[in-house]
Amino acid sequence: MSSDTSRELHDGAVQLPSSEQPEEVLLDYEFLAEAWAQRGWLTRAIALCKVILRLEPAHEPTRRLLAELDARKVEPLAPPGPSVPMPMEREPALETDWNEGGTSQPISLLSRLGEQEFLSVMESLELREFHAGELIVEEGEPGDSMFAIVEGSVEVVRTLKSGRRRTVAFMSEGDFFGEMSILSSVPRLASVKAFERTAVLELSRERLEQIIQRYPSVAEMLRTYHHEHLLSDVLRGNPLFRILPPERRAALSREFQLRARAKGATLLEQGKPVDALYLLLRGRCQVLHHHPDGSEKLLRTLEEGDIFGEISLMLGLTATATVRAETTCLLLRLDWGSCDRILMDQPGLCDVLSRMSNERILYSSELFLEPAAHGEAPPSA
Repeated sequence: MSSDTSRELHDGAVQLPSSEQPEEVLLDYEFLAEAWAQRGWLTRAIALCKVILRLEPAHEPTRRLLAELDARKVEPLAPPGPSVPMPMEREPALETDWNEGGTSQPISLLSRLGEQEFLSVMESLELREFHAGELIVEEGEPGDSMFAIVEGSVEVVRTLKSGRRRTVAFMSEGDFFGEMSILSSVPRLASVKAFERTAVLELSRERLEQIIQRYPSVAEMLRTYHHEHLLSDVLRGNPLFRILPPERRAALSREFQLRARAKGATLLEQGKPVDALYLLLRGRCQVLHHHPDGSEKLLRTLEEGDIFGEISLMLGLTATATVRAETTCLLLRLDWGSCDRILMDQPGLCDVLSRMSNERILYSSELFLEPAAHGEAPPSA
């Protein structure tokens, strides 16, 4: 390893040494990737391996290092140390074609892969760089890739109902985002833009599908990982489920099913049996009462975080109204068997659900009685 690269490693400023021969560059980068791996900076080591393989696709020492990283990926990340930036991609040999909200460390995701699956994913990753303020994904657009942040940080921005845009989170090195759009086929739920110079590893839908064709277990692993981390955040933050003991929330996270529904889809139909409790993660739903003459009345609009189906759960009734997706929606579904096993012996939570049921029935009854106040007969429920 050259003295310049050694010094740059310790000074925290690594640039491509333009005066060196390509062979020397590869040796330096190989040493640096190994050093990062030993420190526990596995996402950086993987990213630098991608740079090396872009320079020399058949570089055997780097391919061996990736295979070794498969064995190391189960190790915890090293304690935070001084930031060591990725090499800036300024030389022609490193140019690439750039293409287009955070959960947890991607290494914990990769730790679930077998050796061949791990190497297949590593070979499919693309290293990309974004400048401060540059958009990585845009809210509402189709999602065709997911990302792991190698270096830098990003800002997660969502559009509120009022139309204002609001920063809802920041993510940094080791965070993982974008997988929800691939898994659930819903548009991007938020915009993500680089807060500073940021390097990411990208896995496209096309390459992921190719991997899944060879290794179907990758799809199940990815769904399980996303499900666990999504539900951990949702259940911990939801006012209803937050009152459950941690072990019950953990049990719920294994039982909830993720469902995506298109705009206009009927989720519950008035008068029909209901077989699950629903939590609205993204989007809006209309609650409608259908009258005998075929007309319908809007009772309420459900927003993100709202629960429905609780009237049937608590009172044993068929659906008292129709619930229809006003926008593309992402929901969590908990079937009655899981509700019985996990929720119904929790007095505090049952009290809240009963109160919600009674309040909604009362509210609907008051709406039905409004015509009677003007001398009209109330609609039949």
